[in-house]
Amino acid sequence: MSTTTAELLKGAAELFPDEVVTQAHVRHLDLPFGAGRFALITLDNGFDHTKPTTFGPQSLANLDLAIDQVEKEAAAGEIVGAGITGKPFIFAVGADLKGVELLKEHKDALAIGKGGHEVFKRLAGLAVPTFAYYNGAAMGGGVEVGLHCRYRTVSAALPAFSLPEVFLGLVPGWGGCTLLPNLIGADKAVSVIIENSLNQNKQLKGVQVYELGIADALFEGADFLEQSLIWTASVLKGEIVVDRPVIDRGEAWDQAVARGRSVADGKVHGAAPAAYRALDIIAAAKNGDLQQGYDAEDVALADLIMGGELRSGIYAFNLVQKRGKRPAGAPDKSLARPVTKVGVVGAGLMASQLALLFLRRLEVPVVLTDIDQERVDKGVGYVHAEIDKLLGKGRINQDKANRLKALVSGVLDKAEGFSDADFVIEAVFEEIGVKQQVFAEVEAVAPAHAIFATNTSSLSVSEMASKLKHPERVVGFHFFNPVAILPLLEIVRGEQTDDASLATAFAVAKKLKKTAVLVKDAPAFVVNRILTRFMGEVQNVIDEGTPVEVAEKAVEPLGLPMSPLVLLELVGPAIGLHVSETLNRAFPDRFTVSPNLAAVVKAGKRGFYVYSAENGFKPELDPEVSALLKQGDTVLTEEQVRARVLDAVAQEIGLMLDEGVVAEAQDIDLCLITGAGWPFHLGGITPYLDREGVSERVNGKKFLAPGVASVPA
Repeated sequence: MSTTTAELLKGAAELFPDEVVTQAHVRHLDLPFGAGRFALITLDNGFDHTKPTTFGPQSLANLDLAIDQVEKEAAAGEIVGAGITGKPFIFAVGADLKGVELLKEHKDALAIGKGGHEVFKRLAGLAVPTFAYYNGAAMGGGVEVGLHCRYRTVSAALPAFSLPEVFLGLVPGWGGCTLLPNLIGADKAVSVIIENSLNQNKQLKGVQVYELGIADALFEGADFLEQSLIWTASVLKGEIVVDRPVIDRGEAWDQAVARGRSVADGKVHGAAPAAYRALDIIAAAKNGDLQQGYDAEDVALADLIMGGELRSGIYAFNLVQKRGKRPAGAPDKSLARPVTKVGVVGAGLMASQLALLFLRRLEVPVVLTDIDQERVDKGVGYVHAEIDKLLGKGRINQDKANRLKALVSGVLDKAEGFSDADFVIEAVFEEIGVKQQVFAEVEAVAPAHAIFATNTSSLSVSEMASKLKHPERVVGFHFFNPVAILPLLEIVRGEQTDDASLATAFAVAKKLKKTAVLVKDAPAFVVNRILTRFMGEVQNVIDEGTPVEVAEKAVEPLGLPMSPLVLLELVGPAIGLHVSETLNRAFPDRFTVSPNLAAVVKAGKRGFYVYSAENGFKPELDPEVSALLKQGDTVLTEEQVRARVLDAVAQEIGLMLDEGVVAEAQDIDLCLITGAGWPFHLGGITPYLDREGVSERVNGKKFLAPGVASVPA
């Protein structure tokens, strides 16, 4: 490494005194079949697999020292090859984001990019062949250090392999954008770097890494390193020759980049720069000039590190990985009661999805009830069919399938079903009287310790519990649809909910592998309240006279997973109308009930749009809906619509925080990310509102302290 880069890395290390430092241990071994002496570098931070190995500045410096030693041995002819691998279950998961958060200067950010390149490039420059053995989880810089080696093997047991940088608001900046397309072709590289990242950070398994051509050989996890070394010996002796496909550097490369831009447009609508910066580098990598690519990566990395998108992305990542696992305000977990049987009131689609989730995660008896046998049978049948699908996909074996099916049952008589249940959840019609009656019936037959949970999306948990003898055991347990996919669970504390019931709810949520957020019993809780205000304002401007397409396009720069009216279609106009009516009763000055939405619901329409094959299934305004719309004559521009919508959301979030609906703004963002799929590059919503000046314009102050989701002052 050059003196300048070494000094820059040393400076970066001083900025990051709390780095969890990765050591690079060099050991020597004699390869099988007399192939010769081999140097193996193992990356290890001294912790078990629960604290993955990362590359901060001191860690890069340690790897650089190890390469010093190996380089001398290679030059002296003392070794025939060198390899790099990781500690058990972990190869390496890239740059240490905690260090990136601390960077305040562009030059320091540039040093991190250059430092990684300078160290990793030395692996490619050794006088002997180099090998990467992807033995466990590999992400970001972990993937990239392997790309600098001449050969790669991968474990079939590897659970997660990705270049997730674009997802966070960065580019793969230590060779990923340049080396990967030159290894496997631009189209496959675009899938890994852009498409997978923007698809909620989709991970590859070991077999896929091999099939894509990133790795040259695939071995089972049990004796992965041993088999890799046998293969290495055969390669060095010339018995195995690795053939790689010729890369198409013609039109196919340009088409791949164009496809990547289309994917990025579809996901972030030009609102987040990282994907486009990565695609620019991939486009330029067509000429095979690696150094030019590395230089472009350095600049892009530094620019993005000093930008708001990455800071929001890291903030969002920390919310999901840390705050999401330690919910603010949750009672002591020692108060939680065991749950050995679950009751589900209702056997419709939502109730059946809940039954399946409880069954799979808790593996305890689950019993459904409903008002007639046909519904009960249909609910149990749904669960059985879903278990059969899991079996068909090889996700579970026949024994597990049989066991799960045996655990689920359905009865008409609540006394028969719930007399020994520890946890009963209702998913019946969203009407307070119906839910009060259900809980009264359950209380009459369930044991005294049983927790009663409601999956209500907007009704008062306290009111639901108010007529019970023991209202303290009722808790809100609001899932998001589809239940199997969206991680959020809003846990609602009613006015009389006790700590034991709440602690049990959090313990169950953890077993269900959900992100639980404690929410006050306030109308529509968090996600539905914000989305209803957001969509209500879009609906208002349409009602006042702004064309539908202008209102929809206005919020595209947010890069949301779908437009407001497509989301309304997914939720269902009738449910959207019901929630807006609930919130209108609670807050009539801010929440309106759209007469046009009411008309759409009355007409039985599934949404505002129709889709046709001739139009490539893009949403088109339904002529029948268009005929129903009664609009005023106030027409706003996209900018005016966006300002109104964002002002409304900022006002609502400010009021929710004043009311104590959640502990902090961070919980609002965690809810929107995990419950509504809001983008990581926004950090949820509050960092974006702060960055755009909306928070101060509406509330007179920012939601977050300086440096929380922004560059430190």
